Amino acid sequence: MDQFLTQLLPWLVVMVIFYLLMIMPEQRKQKKFKSMIESLKVGDEVLTRSGIYGKIVNLQDDYFILESGAEKTRLKMTRGAIANLVNPTIEPEKK
Repeated sequence: MDQFLTQLLPWLVVMVIFYLLMIMPEQRKQKKFKSMIESLKVGDEVLTRSGIYGKIVNLQDDYFILESGAEKTRLKMTRGAIANLVNPTIEPEKK
C-alpha cells in the first residue's frame, strides 16, 4: 500500500498543478466573458470576432444589430460574435 501511494503521489501533484495553471484561468476567463455579454446595452461600442468595430443599436435575447462604418451599415449578429467591448457606455453615479 505504501508503495502504491508513493507512485501515485507525483501524478496527483501533476494533475493539481495542471488544474491550477490551465483549467482555473480558462474558467475565470469564460465567466468574465459571459458577464460582459450579459451586460451589453444599446450604445456600447464592440469589436466582433471578425474584426468589425461598431455600435449596438438594437439588442435582443440572442442577437443584436450593429451599426458600423461611415455609411452606418447595419449588421444582424449573434451575441457570440462579440470579441470585446471597446468603449462601454458609462452611466452617471446616482447619489
